[in-house]
Amino acid sequence: MRLLLQRVQHAQVRIDGRSHASIGPGLLALVGIAPEDTRVDIDYLVGKMLRLRIFGDEQGRMNLSVQDIQGECLVVSQFTLMADTAKGNRPGYSKAAAPAIAESLYQEFLAACSEAWPGRIQAGVFGADMQITLLNDGPVTIWMDSQDRSR
Repeated sequence: MRLLLQRVQHAQVRIDGRSHASIGPGLLALVGIAPEDTRVDIDYLVGKMLRLRIFGDEQGRMNLSVQDIQGECLVVSQFTLMADTAKGNRPGYSKAAAPAIAESLYQEFLAACSEAWPGRIQAGVFGADMQITLLNDGPVTIWMDSQDRSR
């Protein structure tokens, strides 16, 4: 499972020209799911996401988590995070989970987020054509992969 986290001042998901979800200060989390992902991957990444100290403290140091600042999270499924770009110029997506598996794990990821940080999680719609606007704060963008915990 892969997460691309962006520290944002605000973010919004629009579907069919209408606002679907929006947050103020917090994290935009783009989630890519592989066929071998399990609840262990979900628990690992949810915990890391919510405890990651990338928000400024009183001295301006990145020392606070999204929970510390009482921020929000906007979670969006994005199979393109699983792209394989090793050959040619057209990405392959064979490393992404099939839609039925990915949707189930995405819903499980959302449920784990909501359980760990109640009332502070917004989400996109799995498989929808979404337009996302955001104001990246910093910019701060962090890549995490549950299969590579050495980072």
